[in-house]
Parts: sequence; C-alpha cells; structure tokens
Amino acid sequence: MDAPTLVDRLMHKEEDTRSGFCPRSGVYRSLHRLGPRHRPPSDPAFDAASFVFSLLPPLDSTRSVFLDSTTGRRLTFFDLRRSALSLAAALHHAFGLRPGDVVLLLSPNTVLYPVIVLAVLAVGAVLCPASPLHTPAEVARQALDAGATLAIAAPEEAHKAAAAVGVPTLLTEREPGDPDGPPTAEEMMEWGDPMEAPPPARRQSDVAVVLYSSGTTGAPKGVMLTHGNLIAIVSLLRWSAEVSGSAGDVYLAFVPMYHVYGLAFFALGLPAVGATTVVMRRFEMGAAMEAVARHGVTNIPAVPPVVAALAKSSSGWDLSGLRRVGTGAAAVGVEAASGFRRRYPWVELREGYGLTESGGAATFSVAASRRPEGRGVGQLLPGFEARVVAAESEGRAVEPGGIGELWLKGPTVMKGYLGDDAATEEALPEGGWLRTGDLVRFDEDGFLFVVDRIKELIKHKGYQVTPSELEAVLLAHPHILDVAVVPLEDEEAGEVPMAYVVRSPESHLTSEEIIQFVAAQVAPYKKIRRVAFISTIPRSPAGKILRKQLMHKTHPAILPKL
Repeated sequence: MDAPTLVDRLMHKEEDTRSGFCPRSGVYRSLHRLGPRHRPPSDPAFDAASFVFSLLPPLDSTRSVFLDSTTGRRLTFFDLRRSALSLAAALHHAFGLRPGDVVLLLSPNTVLYPVIVLAVLAVGAVLCPASPLHTPAEVARQALDAGATLAIAAPEEAHKAAAAVGVPTLLTEREPGDPDGPPTAEEMMEWGDPMEAPPPARRQSDVAVVLYSSGTTGAPKGVMLTHGNLIAIVSLLRWSAEVSGSAGDVYLAFVPMYHVYGLAFFALGLPAVGATTVVMRRFEMGAAMEAVARHGVTNIPAVPPVVAALAKSSSGWDLSGLRRVGTGAAAVGVEAASGFRRRYPWVELREGYGLTESGGAATFSVAASRRPEGRGVGQLLPGFEARVVAAESEGRAVEPGGIGELWLKGPTVMKGYLGDDAATEEALPEGGWLRTGDLVRFDEDGFLFVVDRIKELIKHKGYQVTPSELEAVLLAHPHILDVAVVPLEDEEAGEVPMAYVVRSPESHLTSEEIIQFVAAQVAPYKKIRRVAFISTIPRSPAGKILRKQLMHKTHPAILPKL
C-alpha cells in the first residue's frame, strides 16, 4: 500500500506533524520545543542583563570569554561580569544615566563591546548601536531620531559622534598620545565599583535596544527590541548550541556587533552559553583564516559572501580544525553551498533565516544536511509560527510547496518601529504577525526556502524574474566571484535584468560571454540584457546585497528595444 500523500495527511489531520502545517488555520508551527532548562523566565520584572549574568560560569571562572585576534588580549568570564557592573555604576553615578535614557554606541568589534552592551542594559538604559561605516551626518540623524542622551564611541569614530549636537561623548578607550584626556569607558571598568551598580529596574516589556534597519520596506527605521525579546534570543541560542553540539566550540566574531546578528550571538548569547569568542575588529579573509588556525577556532558564524569566497578560494589555509560554519540574514546560493560542502566535507554548513525585525534568527538548521544542495534555511525555531500568504489574496495561506510572502510570529519579534506608527502597522498588521517582505516556500518536512524579496522582483513583460535565481546561475561560472542582478527600465518590457559582475583577477570574461552563458540556461524572458563590471558588490554587514546603491549607479535611462 502506498504511503499517504501530504494532501491525504492534511485532509485527515488538523496539523501535519511532518511539516507543522495546520490547514484549518493556515499556520506552520515549529516542530521543535524548548525543554525546561531553556525556557525563558516568566517573571515580567526581569531584564536582559540580569538574565545573561545569571547564566555566566561561576565567579571564580578564569576561562576566556573573549580574545582579541590581533593583540591576544583576553577577557575572562569574571572580567566580563565585574567590568560590566563597574561601568554600569560609573555611567549611573558619574553620567547620571537613568532607565529609559538612550545610549548611542559607535564602535567596531572589540573585546570591550559586549562589556559596554551589558553595562548599558544593566543601568536600564536603551542601547542604540550605530555603524562605523556611517558618515557624521548619518550618525547625527540616528542619534536625533533615537533621542540619544550619551554617545560611547571608539577614538577613531569620535568625530562622527561629535556631529550629534548636544550629545556628550565617552570614548571606549584612550587614544594613543592622549594620556591626560577625560576618563574612558575602559578606565571606568577598572575603577568603578560593581557593588554600586544600580539595582535592576526594567521589565521584560520595556525597550532594551533600538537597531536601525532599512525595514521590510523603505528608509532606515528604529527597530525596538524589548528585554523580553533579548531574553528569548539568548534562550533560543542556548538551545540551538546544545542541540547542534556547538556549546563547547571556539567562535570567530567578524560579523559586526552593531548588527542584530553579531549583537545576538557575540555580545549576549555566546557568553550565556559559556563559549569562547575570538574577536576581529574588521573582516579580512586572510586574517580571518589565520585566526582560525592560530586560535583553534572551530565555529564561524558567517555571511553568504564568505561562504561563496571560501568555496572558490585557491589559497592553502589550514582549516582542518574547523567544524561548523553558520550563515544567516541572507540565503547562501545553491551553487556556493554545494561548492563549499565539496571543498570542506568535514565542515558542517548550517543555514538560518532572520531579519532585524524578527530579532535575528527565526529558522535554524538543527541537523547538518548531508545533501550537497542543503535543506534551505532550516526549520522554525521553538516558539515560532509562520504563514505563507499568497500574493494579492487578502491573506490566503499557502500549504507546503506553495510560494507566498512569509509572515512570522514569535517571542523575539520586534515591538515596533520607534516613533513610526504607520510603518509599524504596515509591518505588524494583525495579531503580532510580522510581514517579512520575503517570498518563500516550506517543503513537506517544514524546511524553509527563500525565493526572493517581493520588492526586488523584476517585472518583465508581465513575467516576474527573481534576481537570486539569475545570481545563482552566474555564480556557477568559474570566473565570476560575486554578482548582483537589478532591474533596469525598458520602454517596451518595463524592466529587464542587468548584472553587476565581479570577475576573478586573471579573467578576461566579456559582457557578451556572460549574457550567452545565462541565456543558455534560462527562459528567454529571464535573460540578462546588460552587464557592468565592478570591483565589489555593496552589501550590508549581514551580507545582503544593497541593490538600491547599484540602481542609483545606473541612471534610469530607457533602453532601446531589445
């Protein structure tokens, strides 16, 4: 007798235990559950810093929690707790920082970054990380929008923080050659009294962090994450580290901690796991691979471009000790993922999916896939639910195999956008569901596959062309290192696909060769119509292609008939 099909199972059951899909509600539920040890505390009067402190190893622990990849400077678990509470005391008594005040943090990755994060949260203030890549004007706009009352900045970024008029700046550490300047955060960690840190005064429902994101659509907005969100993030990371066998790993941190990915992993989650993290100030491939060998790194939370670069690299780095590589935020292309698995068969490649508005990861690959092509971006994390909503259907849910917009609900989903009720209502339209703006599908086993961004689809003569599909085709070419496909206006077709291509240094690949390479593998309406060569593809810290920047580079001149 044949095994029952998915349709058969759905007709006779309210919820399919294989995919997690319930046909009556149209909701996918996580197939995984948190055990008692990993469930977040139910006490509403609990803050994220206190939660992390409660999970750190004993006070006498001299194990390293953070290690600077360049200088070798170490921070033990004891140092982390004492320094964070000492700085919290100094911020409270010397700077008058109070619960609800907003602190702008402008710094690259350092071993001090997590200390500052925990100190700000311990005071009950709201952390607002900013990117060192921002211009002074962008930093000033973010500080004004967030209502910052204090800026903490790395010495080389202090001039940008100064652009925020009326906001005093505290340097993270002393600038070389300035022995007589005002006290720094690092010095306050040394002479502050941890016993004088203010008592916890925040609830799980209070805002803890404001992270600036381009949003599911539109201009940058302040994403509000609560203490409860952060507690849930840490709880899920502890669970995932245990079920994946990575709790004892040594991690490499080059993903920026001002991004939700880096903040969740390195500043909050991994200390609570009890792991050691090697910190890189900024990413450079050669230095990163040297750090892996020198410091015994076994786990790299990475981004898709790094995975793709490793898959194509001809360098002789010693990665024999590496055991796991994870990616999130953006999906790894099938070609890059399969190439990585062929090149490094002993390394588990685990993909996840998330965005700033979801508080980081919403899906995770619990078990490493043995398939060369992988299993999408994993399954829903415990506590998460999802809907796949058909386009222009007024909310009609799609069952496994069907494509639609992903809606998410879970314990880490944002409270809303700071000071923007209209944008909040658009992103969270009903019942706490977050509209992600991503086209996805679930398979019969509850694995999520990302198709593309809805706003990034190319409309060609009524057809919809997904840039990621064409990028996957292009990345299969041995002489193409990186690529981005964007829409270009056309007077007859509406839009046509255009590719920005990064060639390998020795390559003489031409535009026409690239166009023909793609044309041989796709339907006529998907063909690349124009190619531009570029030195680097602009990407966010999480590895997402910044298509708007490329579209601005290409003036919207109307193409002649093709």
